[in-house]
Amino acid sequence: MAELKYKSKINKIRSFALGLVFAGMILMYIGLYFKDTAWLMVTFMILGVIGIVFSTVVYFWIGMLSTRAVPVTCPSCQKQTKMLGRVDACMFCKQPLTLDKDLEGKEFDERYNSKKYQKELQSEGD
Repeated sequence: MAELKYKSKINKIRSFALGLVFAGMILMYIGLYFKDTAWLMVTFMILGVIGIVFSTVVYFWIGMLSTRAVPVTCPSCQKQTKMLGRVDACMFCKQPLTLDKDLEGKEFDERYNSKKYQKELQSEGD
């Protein structure tokens, strides 16, 4: 079986927040190169702090969202993982997961989580 290139939603958001932390730190280091121009240094420092604060907000949000996620046992690796939406991937082995009986056996598609896409499918079926 070819490995799925899709990551679980929780891991995607955590990776985004981690990227924001690093981006904020890099911006602050860039600000240090402009010690002679105070307004430019302060601008980079403020942008860096905003990036880090925003990452904190994203980490808090995904933590709260993670508490509402449905815990499931992956059928492939037998590890406990969390699932958001109708379809998701295992955090460990990237196995496609669904709790929706209508989607079992269908090709994995991230769009199944979109309400707009669900309405499109229902209108095609009618």
